[in-house]
Amino acid sequence: PAFSPCSLTGKEALTHFPSLGAPGGSGPGKGHVKQCELLQLSRKQKRLCRREPGLAETLRDAIRLGILECQLQFRSERWNCSLEGRPSLLKRGFKETAFLYAVSAAALTHSLARACSAGRMERCTCDDSPGLENRKAWQWGVCGDNLKYSTKFLKKFLGQKRIGKDLRAKVDIHNTNVGIKAVKNGLKTTCKCHGVSGSCAVRTCWKQLSPFHEIGRLLKLRYDDAVKVFSTSNDAVGHSELAGPHRHGPSAKHPSLPRPTDLVYVEDSPSFCRPSKYSLGTAGRTCSREANCDSMCCGRGYNTQSRLVTFSCHCQVQWCCYVECQQCMQEEVVYSCKQ
Repeated sequence: PAFSPCSLTGKEALTHFPSLGAPGGSGPGKGHVKQCELLQLSRKQKRLCRREPGLAETLRDAIRLGILECQLQFRSERWNCSLEGRPSLLKRGFKETAFLYAVSAAALTHSLARACSAGRMERCTCDDSPGLENRKAWQWGVCGDNLKYSTKFLKKFLGQKRIGKDLRAKVDIHNTNVGIKAVKNGLKTTCKCHGVSGSCAVRTCWKQLSPFHEIGRLLKLRYDDAVKVFSTSNDAVGHSELAGPHRHGPSAKHPSLPRPTDLVYVEDSPSFCRPSKYSLGTAGRTCSREANCDSMCCGRGYNTQSRLVTFSCHCQVQWCCYVECQQCMQEEVVYSCKQ
């Protein structure tokens, strides 16, 4: 099925998104068709990919973007978003799985919108949202990120249904939508003035996405406050829906619905302290004695090692055009978790 993470080999990065095939660009002519065949896609996704020149390379960009951001956000955590153990992790309903679904959806939404505005996709161009003061922004060399096309295409590409058949499907779709919303929330209108002496006699405005690092940071905060959910029947709408813990107040007798911005999960995570099918554990990981050694090393303690580091110092600008530096050495202390 299109909306499934289980086809990944574990050497790739993201969740229910396609795995990478052989490297290479989309190339001229029908080169993009060949790239679509190399990606691990469902039949429907391959058909969409073949119809969208530029999409295969955009999928690759999204996968790389998602990997780097995930590893950056979790670099100081016990689970550091490594690729080892990814297939096993994706089969479970942990908080970490929730983050992977959200960050991968966000990366693809962001990459598609940017690919449209950069002219790398044939079927979409700059953002053309109504209400902007000058829709011909391209005349001034600017081009809005096309989030409208990106989100519409993404839902079609993933084959999302409004209502998942089981709890895990609902959770995966919910977390995917959290990632898409995080990108939408970061969309800003940027304006540029044109006129005599910098006056704003003529103003061009366009839509611009936030840097992906800001979106990653937001999703990490959502991960820190993720909500554990279960399935409950809703007689009013005739199907089951996600429900979270009871809230305080007048409605405390009834379980609360997770907010559209909440990351949700269904089972508690392992500790990630020791090697398992989900991760390599934390033995040998470097840590900060002041910040996270106690947590990351899981009470096993940490090794302290001194090493000499060489760096450029006492730099001076010499006439006319170069900088001359000395080489200095200093001692650096490195902490790493014990076995």
